[in-house]
Amino acid sequence: MDALTHRLSAWDGLALTVREWRDPAGHDAAPPLLCLPGLVRTGEDFAGVAARLGRGRRVVAPDYAGRGLSGRARDVSRYGPEACLRDAMDACAALGLAHVVAVGTSFGGLLAMGLAAARPLLLRGVVLNDIGPEIASAGRDFVQRFVAHDPSLADMDAAAAYLRERLPALSLAAEEDWRGLAALTFEEGADGRLHPNWDTRIAQLAGAPPPDLWPLFGALAHLPVLLVHGEASDILLPATVARMREARPDMAVISLRGVGHAPTLAEPAAQAALAAFLASVA
Repeated sequence: MDALTHRLSAWDGLALTVREWRDPAGHDAAPPLLCLPGLVRTGEDFAGVAARLGRGRRVVAPDYAGRGLSGRARDVSRYGPEACLRDAMDACAALGLAHVVAVGTSFGGLLAMGLAAARPLLLRGVVLNDIGPEIASAGRDFVQRFVAHDPSLADMDAAAAYLRERLPALSLAAEEDWRGLAALTFEEGADGRLHPNWDTRIAQLAGAPPPDLWPLFGALAHLPVLLVHGEASDILLPATVARMREARPDMAVISLRGVGHAPTLAEPAAQAALAAFLASVA
């Protein structure tokens, strides 16, 4: 299932790219999925989710400002969570999405919590992929370093090796899977070498300790929630998961043994949990 590519003009004139997958049969009675990627990831990460779960529904996924095919800004603050949240709400309005189930990976999960606070009637349910209202400092520090660095790689083999060395806990086994991730992570520059497909200045925003996020998690109180937790995650620690479960005993949780930050959602257990959750929301 190929994606439609929408080019939208943001509130400040910046060009934004939003991908949309639609059921080839033309059926879209189920609540659409609004897929919100990680901090420097793009909507293309959710092509597999769309292929597996897009029957009978629209699947929409943005490239945030400064990432992927979306425009770059002069002011680095344009890449922050408040601006990305506004862009997500505007994209929903532009594409006529009145009700959605948000699937947020890492940073995207924080945006899903923000949507619950800012537009509570927009959401029918939320999937938090390896993120919660407390972010472990070791993981945050690694993300900042990773996002800031441009390794300037020679080819896709080198790019796959670079990711495999730095992200060993991902649930990718075959070399072709690592090459696929590399293709979603790097782009060829004018010098013929491969560079990250994001503005590395985003790292300036990633290093600051986050504010108290528990009130945002509380904004999900009226919604069904599924938490996908990679047990080897350095972002979402078991103690945070336990506290989240105490606050939301009705929250569905799927824990993926040996998987780090962030699950791809292609793991069989994650696929099954997502399908069951979406069926319950529908």
